[in-house]
Amino acid sequence: MINKRKIVLVGTGFVGMSFAYSLLNQGGVNELVLIDIDTAKAEGEAMDLSHGIPSAPTKMKIKAGDYSECKDADIVVITAGINQKPNQTRLELVEINTKIVKEITENVVKNEFQGIFVVASNPVDIMTYVVARASGFPKEKVIGSGTALDTARVRFLVGEYLQVSSKNIHAYVMGEHGDSSFVSWENSYVGCKSLKDVMKDNNYPLSELDQIHQSVVNAAYEIIEKKKATYYGIGVALTKIIKAILNDENEIMTLSTYQRGEYNQEDIYIGVPAILGANGVQEILKLKLSEEDQMKFDNSCNILRDTIKEIEKIL
Repeated sequence: MINKRKIVLVGTGFVGMSFAYSLLNQGGVNELVLIDIDTAKAEGEAMDLSHGIPSAPTKMKIKAGDYSECKDADIVVITAGINQKPNQTRLELVEINTKIVKEITENVVKNEFQGIFVVASNPVDIMTYVVARASGFPKEKVIGSGTALDTARVRFLVGEYLQVSSKNIHAYVMGEHGDSSFVSWENSYVGCKSLKDVMKDNNYPLSELDQIHQSVVNAAYEIIEKKKATYYGIGVALTKIIKAILNDENEIMTLSTYQRGEYNQEDIYIGVPAILGANGVQEILKLKLSEEDQMKFDNSCNILRDTIKEIEKIL
């Protein structure tokens, strides 16, 4: 259970610091410890963030530290790893980031960490699997950010298209956080009304939904091409994940979670809707997928499994 409301963040790159800045602005955390192989950068980031505390909604202790800080932490967030470059897929990052994330996980566990791992390093489904293997932790206490950002993107775009608040768009991107993701449009709603029915009633072509999903798939590539990296969206998404755990909110989010047959898949981490609370993943929600959607999900799993085979020797 939650104890000190203490977070350890491993990795002070763009994603890590966007998360830290979002956390500072939203409050609700007592202590944030930054760890990075570049200790001077971690120290500088801690100083810079700390100067925002007088203007923040709540008090927060922020400092640079080492892995000994993990012993009494509630959550360790891992964002470390090499960044995705233009025209590079997330899966191409896999081998070098596997080595980095495995070493980080081993260092965290050596220091008697007993909380929850939240992983955002890419490719996130694979890195979450790596953390689970390297830590030996219960699977519900190892969580990847999964398709949380993809889901936020699709809700934003559908909301913009329909001129409805994105908070009232209930659509879920499932599968790999990457090119093989898909949206289960049959299980998508505007408020309590089927999204497809809303489209039909307003004479909107259903083909627009495929274009919206393609925009979600291409979003990271487009942002990286324009500004070299994507980090604000995932930073805010990570804050939402952390607060759902700390506040035991039982929030439904599309996270990279361990499959035990829920979607006819076993022994793999992949993005599905799940209930998140103080003890990690409380439950995976089993949606009724169409035959086509199940095929897309299986394809996503197969792509991830093929990648895991490539790094098995490292694990």
